[in-house]
Amino acid sequence: MKFDATSYLRKRLLELKPYQSARQEFVSNGESMIFLDANESPYETDLNRYPDPLQLELKALIAKWKGVRIEQLYLSNGSDEFISQVIMGCCEPDKEAIMIAPPTFGMYKVAAALLGVQVCEVPLTQTFELDVDALLDRADETVKILFIANPNNPTANAFKPEALARILDHFPGLIVIDEAYSEFHDAPSYISQLDKYPNLLVCQTFSKAQGLAGARLGIAYGHPDLISFFNRIKAPYNINTLTLSTAIQKIDKQEVVKNQVKLIIEERKRLEDAFSTIECIQKCYPSDANFLLIQVDDVALRYKQLIDKGIVVRNTSKYLHCENTLRITVGLPEENQALIKAFQSLNPIK
Repeated sequence: MKFDATSYLRKRLLELKPYQSARQEFVSNGESMIFLDANESPYETDLNRYPDPLQLELKALIAKWKGVRIEQLYLSNGSDEFISQVIMGCCEPDKEAIMIAPPTFGMYKVAAALLGVQVCEVPLTQTFELDVDALLDRADETVKILFIANPNNPTANAFKPEALARILDHFPGLIVIDEAYSEFHDAPSYISQLDKYPNLLVCQTFSKAQGLAGARLGIAYGHPDLISFFNRIKAPYNINTLTLSTAIQKIDKQEVVKNQVKLIIEERKRLEDAFSTIECIQKCYPSDANFLLIQVDDVALRYKQLIDKGIVVRNTSKYLHCENTLRITVGLPEENQALIKAFQSLNPIK
C-alpha cells in the first residue's frame, strides 16, 4: 500500500505556499557568480552570505555516515525545533493531541502547550518500562504523534525492543523515537526501521556524544514525503553558517567521539560501583545513557550539600515515579572522583 503522508499532516498547512528565500530560487551551476539577489553585505567577513537553506553539503555527509538518503534528512536548530515543528505540522490546536509516557523529556509537553495541542499521558510502569497495552488502548484518532525517548530522560534506560516493536506494528499515528543518547547504548538505531515503518520519525542530536550542545543542531530522519513537508514549513535559514561548518568538521572526527564515549561508559560503571557503597544513596538505576538516576534519602538536603561542595546535579524529584532522585551527568574522571568524595563525606541522617 502506498504511504499517504498527508493523512498525518494538518490540511491547511498542506496548502501553505512557503516563503522562498533568494538563495533558494537560485540554483548554482558551479560557476563563480556575483550575488546581488539577497540584500546581503558585499563586504567579505566569512559570514556575510546567508547559509544554504537546505544544508545540502552537511546532509550529504550525514547521509553517507548514517546510511540514509538525503531526502530522508531534516536538520533543526536543536532537537527542540524539530519537536515543535512536527507538533505544529501535524496537530490541529485544541482538537488533536500528542502522546507521551512520563517520566520523559519535558520539552514534548512544553512544545505542545505552546502550540495549543493537548497532551495524552500514559505513564511508564514503576520499573520505568513502557505500558504498551495502555498506550495502544489510548491511541484514538485524535492522538496524532507518540513521542518516545530511547534511552529515556530522566530515567536513563532504553526500552525493550519487543515493546517498541509492538508499538511500531500497531500505533496508528506518527511515532517519534528520540535517540539523543543513542551513542551510549549498544543497540542498533531505529533509523534501520524507516523503510519498514513510513510513519516512524527518528531524531538524534549533536548535543550529547558529539559535544556540540552550544551549536544547537538536531537531525531527524523519516519518510521523504514527511521530510519534504517539514522542510516546506521551517524557517528559511534555520541552521547558521557557524553551526554547519562546525558539524562538518565534527563528522570527520568520529574516532575521537568513539573514544570519548568509551571512557564515559567506563566512568559510568565506576560511578555505579561507588554509589553502591555510599549510605545516603538508596538506589542507582541502570543506565544506557551518559547520566545516572539515583535515589537518595533526602533529596533537598543532598542537593544543597553537593552545591555547597561546588557540584551541580539535577533534582528530578518533580517527575512521576522519581521521588527523592538526582540525575547526574557522567563527567571527566577527575570530576567524577570529586563527586564520589563529596558523597562519601556526607553524614548519614540520624
